[in-house]
Amino acid sequence: RTGGGHSGHNIMSMTDAALTTTVRTVQGTCHHDCPDSCGWMVTVEEVPDAAPVAVKLRGWSEHPYSAGELCPKVNRFLDRVYSPERLLHPLRRVGPKGSGEFEQITWHEALTDISANLHRVIDEHGAEAVLPYSDAGNQSLVSLMGLSGRFFGHMGATKLVRAICGVTVGAGMSKTMGSPRGLDPMEHEHSKLIILWGTNTRLTNRHLWPTIETARANGARLVVIDPIRTLTADAVNSAVGDQFIQPLPGTDIAMMLAVMHVLIRDGLTNDDWVADHTLGFDELRAAVADWTPERAAEVCSVDATVITQLAHDYATIRPAGIRTLVGPEHHENGAMFHRTLACLPALTGAWAERGGGLSKSTGAWTESNIDVDAMLRPDMEVGDARTLNMSRLGEILTHPHAGETDGPGIHAFINWNCNPVVTTPNAEATRRGLLRDDLFTVVHEQFMTDTARYADIVLPATTQIEADDIVLSWGSLHINYNHAAIDPPGETVNNTELFRRLAAAMGYTEPALFDDDDTIMREALPAIDIDALRSSGWLRADYPDDGRPFGDGDFDTPTGRVHLASDELEAMGQPRVPTYVAPNEGPGGDATLVAQFPLQLLTPKHHARFLNSGYSHLPKHGPAEGGPFVELSAEDAAHRQLADGDVARVWNHRGSIEVPVKITERLRPGVIAIPWGWWSAHHSDGKTVNALTNDTLTEWGGGVAFWDTLVEVGHPA
Repeated sequence: RTGGGHSGHNIMSMTDAALTTTVRTVQGTCHHDCPDSCGWMVTVEEVPDAAPVAVKLRGWSEHPYSAGELCPKVNRFLDRVYSPERLLHPLRRVGPKGSGEFEQITWHEALTDISANLHRVIDEHGAEAVLPYSDAGNQSLVSLMGLSGRFFGHMGATKLVRAICGVTVGAGMSKTMGSPRGLDPMEHEHSKLIILWGTNTRLTNRHLWPTIETARANGARLVVIDPIRTLTADAVNSAVGDQFIQPLPGTDIAMMLAVMHVLIRDGLTNDDWVADHTLGFDELRAAVADWTPERAAEVCSVDATVITQLAHDYATIRPAGIRTLVGPEHHENGAMFHRTLACLPALTGAWAERGGGLSKSTGAWTESNIDVDAMLRPDMEVGDARTLNMSRLGEILTHPHAGETDGPGIHAFINWNCNPVVTTPNAEATRRGLLRDDLFTVVHEQFMTDTARYADIVLPATTQIEADDIVLSWGSLHINYNHAAIDPPGETVNNTELFRRLAAAMGYTEPALFDDDDTIMREALPAIDIDALRSSGWLRADYPDDGRPFGDGDFDTPTGRVHLASDELEAMGQPRVPTYVAPNEGPGGDATLVAQFPLQLLTPKHHARFLNSGYSHLPKHGPAEGGPFVELSAEDAAHRQLADGDVARVWNHRGSIEVPVKITERLRPGVIAIPWGWWSAHHSDGKTVNALTNDTLTEWGGGVAFWDTLVEVGHPA
């Protein structure tokens, strides 16, 4: 591993007769659920007898990936830190749930109330009636994993499958390659054909884009495949052979099967590599024999000649690299998407060449350094608690037996690191569940979010510049340190301090529940020199020096080969070979639903100034994006007698919302889009787009089918 050579702090003093001001710069790392994990520098001013004040936050020029450039969200991060709406003290609800009416209380009062209610729930219903609910609102190591697993494991609370985003990608790839390990995205600098499949790189992975531009300057061609004409698709230059391909949502697998058909039919496979490094080729060949480009064209609405040319280009322009991310997993066939995509480089032997193969999250490389057992301490768990999937929160909170398994209903809900009323599908069911009088809810937050408004107790949380932490990037190979720049304001605490206080209030005495953050870091990353990481600001995870993760053809499966046919999937009741199954909630699925709700709804990340639900409420972010809207084609709008700027009602069997209309050429007829991340207050009817979205789980991997959602659009009633 190599480091960045930065000490973390620079200090200078300016003195006059009356006052000494100390100015220091503190290195840190962005914590957001984004692949880039950018390095930043915080300028802090200190004067005697006053709290240090952060006066500037800018990109850290020495960071090897972000190289000093930050996105429009984080450029104004200090507005977030010093927002007048920031929560700084514990609060107790005094009005109806959802009203946002609270009174300030002390930490002692809050902890006394929480511990009494948790003990009551456990005594009356059992520990499984307690549901911890969190996600990657802060994806730093300590904040994300910290002490929460130990605390709730020792309690015996219900366990949570946190697979709403990302996990299904790895689950799909693993069934083909044995693990989620793939190509370092930076290796696309060496590609001559780059296929961006279901990822809007220029918006959501902006620091990878210079690498792609470098490759293009060296002659690489670009293919963008997406159901939306994104900002990335706008970069396609057909004059130099670039291409934008726009399949219908959820149909990509059909196109992949046709590409395989052409590769095999036209003798474009690397037969020696296939023979030496794969299993199941004959089964795969039989499975794709009738998946002609013409058949696939009927499913995905992409011309057969385009599919044929894609296959020929992929096989003949070498090296060929495919880049994907988490968006395509949000379909009922999301795991199969990634399992099927991982077969393509095996058929052409692309892994043998630098710049060839498949890149997605680098988490499999950076996170391999984590000793998960040392961090989570499964030896401290009490009993064998059930597991529930976070994506089914609405069902869990409204069902007397928690929706998925027998057992008690949920009577205590502890929420941190996420805002599920905005971010979780089928959100109106979640809202109904949070309104229950018999549900005790605690939320640890920086702002009064939609979810916090339903809490009985709200506890104030720190921001990233107020606590030390480590960020393991999932978009590059870097493990990054974050130095606290200022003291926590008011009575805010970070996630680990929250659980230390809760453990003490519950009367727990196990020493591991009170480990400090430095101890957690060292135990969690035993192979990392934490002191060196603090000093340098970053280290690079181990990765092959020649840039080829599987250059020797040795994969992570039990056989060491790519499994084109999978015994493991067969044992799970899944198809042995890549197979296209139309999502139930889509044009090829339930005919009754299609007749009732003929439009496919996508909920993309559209905005440059906020991520997920994290920034839309701030005055320099949400207003600059203009507010929520529904995009649809001119054809679909005309059919419904809607004009640009009209207010439309969008509805299905889960709920409805009202939003302004934008006529667009970005979408095909039959497909609409409502960008997500807006809070209830941004909608005239107090709803969010996730009032509509599908909470059906993916076929395996635990993900959820946000993007398999059928709706209708029309004028408000």
